[in-house]
Amino acid sequence: MAKISRAEFLGLSSVLAGAALGCRPSPDGNAASTSSQRATEADLVVVNARVYTIDDAQPRAEAFAIKDGRFMAVGSTGDIRNLASARTQVVDAAQMTVTPGFIDTHCHPSGVNELYEVNANVRTVKELQEALRKKAASTPPGYWVSAYMFDDTKLDVTLHRTHLDEAVPDHPVAVNHRGGHTSWYNTRALQLAGITRQARDPDHGRFFRDESGELTGRVAELARGVFDKVGRREEFTPEQARERAKNGMAHISALLTAAGLTTVHDAGAGRARVLAYEDAHRDGLLRHRAYMMIRGDDIISALKAAGVYTGFGNQWIRIGGLKYAADGSASERTMRMSTPYVGTSDYGILTMTQREIDEAVEDGHRHNFQIGIHANGDIAIDMVLKAYERVLQRWPDPNRRHRIEHCTLINPDLLKRISACGCIPTPFWTYVYYHGEKWEQYGDEKLRWMFAHRSLLDHGIRVPGASDYGPGPFEPLMAIQSMVTRRDYRGREWGPNQKVTVDEALRIATIHGAYASSEEAIKGSITPGKLADFVMLERDPHDVDPNEIKDIQVVRTVVGGNTMHPKAANVA
Repeated sequence: MAKISRAEFLGLSSVLAGAALGCRPSPDGNAASTSSQRATEADLVVVNARVYTIDDAQPRAEAFAIKDGRFMAVGSTGDIRNLASARTQVVDAAQMTVTPGFIDTHCHPSGVNELYEVNANVRTVKELQEALRKKAASTPPGYWVSAYMFDDTKLDVTLHRTHLDEAVPDHPVAVNHRGGHTSWYNTRALQLAGITRQARDPDHGRFFRDESGELTGRVAELARGVFDKVGRREEFTPEQARERAKNGMAHISALLTAAGLTTVHDAGAGRARVLAYEDAHRDGLLRHRAYMMIRGDDIISALKAAGVYTGFGNQWIRIGGLKYAADGSASERTMRMSTPYVGTSDYGILTMTQREIDEAVEDGHRHNFQIGIHANGDIAIDMVLKAYERVLQRWPDPNRRHRIEHCTLINPDLLKRISACGCIPTPFWTYVYYHGEKWEQYGDEKLRWMFAHRSLLDHGIRVPGASDYGPGPFEPLMAIQSMVTRRDYRGREWGPNQKVTVDEALRIATIHGAYASSEEAIKGSITPGKLADFVMLERDPHDVDPNEIKDIQVVRTVVGGNTMHPKAANVA
């Protein structure tokens, strides 16, 4: 086979796509000989690559072979070429870098908002107002105008309800923060909900006010529930809703695999999301593997009644743990801490009591589920650990691997307890870079213990990576840069004591992600027998300026031997 140049390789769109070739008889016409030959020949081989296997038994290689969707052999280019026949797809990687497929252990992939809603990921209030006006013009009277992916610290001014009033005075408006824990409402929405200056903050929520006591329109956590009961929202038939969900999943799946993600842990899948995965997979539109963290009393009750628990499913769609949330947000500055935000008396917000956490954990644990509880601040993390320690003492199970979702602000005591109970923390991995302007409200000392990948590794904890998309970008190469440099997009360094090496970041992004779902035996490394999930990168993250890792091009993403980016094959 003629060697393909790097430029030519980058231009190919289907070089890894499997070809449907008919059976060819052996030279002597012996069918048994043909069958035996095919059992040992590869479907696909990749040669002349810089392969980081993330397998301690063979950390580096030049080539590998794939058979029936799994890695067949790993080794030198010469050895692997011997496994190719005339039917085998042979790819010369031209010395590009290959790693196992990246795994994001906390994400919210829906795609519905991206396809159908108002995108508030803008940088000026004028742009936001224009987008809301446009939506309101096609919205019937009395119906909500909603926007998603808003980021308050990246807007040119502090958003206030009066800005929303100027754009849309008559419809109720909700501008939802990309972090998922706070929203901004216009005056009309507040009026419909009966929220006045005299309104008291409910348990586990807050109505924000200015210095004079007037409502700003910003509302946090469970206080937002009152708005669900007023105004009208666009309605869809069950069939329409299901089609939208499937289309959204197909859309977001393409984006995820384009970034190099081959497995994503969905941290809050309800019934509609489960169906979206099933429908997209059935129609050959699901490009990534999904580990679903289930959220919602209705579906949790149904699974328990059916005797379904963590691990049910197949290689594409699998039931993961049960998902709960104990406190607020890091990016929205509502997480519950033992010390206040800089210059304030605000310690953040809890969204569950200790009793509620204990009951949820005991129930899930005794029904054979992994549990994953959102806990950002050190107070919330302590509460979750108490619940885990309690059930593991009463009903020991060393392999359950309960999780602390986000596990943002830790300390030496929490580190020891996380290690002792075998829990899996899932810290944000793109946050240092992307949300840098927010960390001033936490301060340098807290950032020494936030997103603490270094400390967790040093305690022998197999910490994975997690984007929490939409709150954080999902691109794993941005994440690797963020963990390696601890620099934000402006170049400021935060918590340099928590830096990791490129090799450690690659382990976090691959085999540690597989461990978080107890799937390390089938994915997370380029090892014979494991699922053939891998990513090909134009440049080696070890060789570039660490501050440019995020700019490395993902040339190809392959899941189960099928190319999912740039061109998808049928995965049914």
